[in-house]
Amino acid sequence: MAGRYAIEIFYSEEDEGYIATVPELPVCSAFGETEEEALKEVKVAIGLWLEAAEKEGRQIPKPGEKELLKTFVESRS
Repeated sequence: MAGRYAIEIFYSEEDEGYIATVPELPVCSAFGETEEEALKEVKVAIGLWLEAAEKEGRQIPKPGEKELLKTFVESRS
């Protein structure tokens, strides 16, 4: 299920790198010096978030109807 959540990636001037967030999973985010690195790291964060929620018995949000990540490749087309 981890691959079905929407991911948003943006550049942060303050952090001088890319931030990837998962809007449907509160406080699930990751940092990378590149978009690719941020995406890789947030996928790890999603897995850890889901694992922790399951162990703690928290309700896990179902992936919404949002379109999945539009990668940087699309923005460069």
